[in-house]
Amino acid sequence: MRQHLTFSEEVQTAKEQGKPIVALESTIISHGMPYPQNVETARAVEEIIRENGAVPATIALIDGKIKIGLTDEELEIFGKSEDVAKVSRRDLAYLLATKKMGATTVAATMICAELADIHIFVTGGIGGVHRGAETTMDISADLEELAQTNVAVICAGAKSILDLGLTMEYLETKGVPVIGYQTDVLPAFFTRTSEFALQINAQNPEEVASTLKVKWDLNLRGGAVIANPIPEEHALNEAFIDSVIASALQEAAERNISGKDVTPFMLGKVKELTEGKSLDANIALVKHNAVIGSKIAVSFNSMNQ
Repeated sequence: MRQHLTFSEEVQTAKEQGKPIVALESTIISHGMPYPQNVETARAVEEIIRENGAVPATIALIDGKIKIGLTDEELEIFGKSEDVAKVSRRDLAYLLATKKMGATTVAATMICAELADIHIFVTGGIGGVHRGAETTMDISADLEELAQTNVAVICAGAKSILDLGLTMEYLETKGVPVIGYQTDVLPAFFTRTSEFALQINAQNPEEVASTLKVKWDLNLRGGAVIANPIPEEHALNEAFIDSVIASALQEAAERNISGKDVTPFMLGKVKELTEGKSLDANIALVKHNAVIGSKIAVSFNSMNQ
């Protein structure tokens, strides 16, 4: 399988020197934010990871290879291109075989990170069970990947456009630990809280890293969700964001938008209805996740030396 991977010089050096590495997805660049904020955010997140003692590895598909770590030029290309495929588990083999350019979702990034022996991954929020999934069966591949792939995902919870209750039930059924980072409740992406209590509250990076090490030492396969609330000064009002999401969901249903088109439509609509406040919040929470994720990576790496 290694013939399908290629490492940037920075990541290759980090692996040779035994440094902690943090995986980053590329869908957030190509599908999650508009240009130029997407590229600016990607570069800022990478720099935050370096400042906190780890090495960033943004993952994408280019020329029939899984690129573990992108150059500045490649980040710019992904940020500007409009024909980049959105890659999940089902798409990986075809896009590599046909040498198409692909941006990795949470699920695909987890797969590629594990192939590259990287176990800590920072993103914005995970996908989950969509509202109305009891009739549409619209459930993100992220959840199944979390059940089987040994990568921890540091995020601001599940995206608030989802059915958070069913998402939590799914993760519990699959045995995926959801670890609140200094919180007793599930954060809901744009907001710090939700109505869903968490069973695990970790107070520092060492607790998270130790839990992950024991989990994988016991060969308990699958990942973990490290739910890190958005900083208070950047959080949106819960009632306000709920009304915005309800309006966006109604429009998505009226326009028959479904499957993997739902999330980019919803995030775009939420940005429009919040007059850009949701984009600012999205950028802030990703940067905050990068701080916590890199500290967890440093601690996890020291425990495995």
